[in-house]
Amino acid sequence: MTTHEFLSDAARQAPGSPAEPSSHPPFPPSASPSPRTTPLPESTSAPSASPSPHTTRVDLTGRTALVTGAASGIGRACALRLSTAGATVRLVDIDGATLAELAEQGVGEPVELDLTDLDAAEEAARGADIVVNNAGVQTVSAVQDFPPERFSLILRLMVESPFRVVRGALPHMYGRGWGRIVNISSVHGLRASAYKSAYVAAKHGLEGFSKVVALEGAPHGVTSNCVNPGYVRTALVEKQIADQAEAHGIPEDQVISEVLLARTPVKRLIEPSEVAEMVAYLCSDDASFVNGASLPIDGAWSSS
Repeated sequence: MTTHEFLSDAARQAPGSPAEPSSHPPFPPSASPSPRTTPLPESTSAPSASPSPHTTRVDLTGRTALVTGAASGIGRACALRLSTAGATVRLVDIDGATLAELAEQGVGEPVELDLTDLDAAEEAARGADIVVNNAGVQTVSAVQDFPPERFSLILRLMVESPFRVVRGALPHMYGRGWGRIVNISSVHGLRASAYKSAYVAAKHGLEGFSKVVALEGAPHGVTSNCVNPGYVRTALVEKQIADQAEAHGIPEDQVISEVLLARTPVKRLIEPSEVAEMVAYLCSDDASFVNGASLPIDGAWSSS
């Protein structure tokens, strides 16, 4: 992994690596002579959630759900799962072409949107019963080398935008006396890793915001929770594994077990559908008393 891992602005709404629990770069910064840009994966290559069976029986018929970063990875899996449960899903992402493909498959309604346009983000959430804040990016760099403009963008996309989305959705939720807000956080919302200052700061900020919304929303039937995954099997993560294996001459399974999952007792990647299943449960009526929580899905990494 390079010390600067920039994601292209053209792809920045997709959830490339919303949970990367390594405590330091897999290899020392000196191992990479120069920065490089790693674009987020095309959503068509991301694994999809299986439509059935599900461990959680959830009926969201008549509910409108907004999912950000819906074109790929966790966001796509959440959109598929909530659609399967009967919700009308607003698919929010900067990748309009992929959203159109999902809409053609009957998954939801495409909303092509750059979520750093905060006014537009707030407007898109009006009338939503369910919000899944998922869009995010990652940049890996030592603090003294971290580009300030990149730090600002990450906080804008991963803290300010969720605030504006929730702000837009709450009046409708309060009016109906029911609402579900699920913020896709990370193990980095619970603890820190070196070289990920903006990402860790953003996820900690999202955690705090989620808890405030939980307190304010409770009297109105609205819950707000965080889901905290470790490494999730997305196309971007798989590419990182392949790149590291090639660059350092080691097998891919060794990269997974000894680098990515060095501190994770369960030695496998998390499937996006597993995260989506937790999200679906939190959106159910059965989860009405789960509020203000941060729920790790990390194979006990945060316990080690």
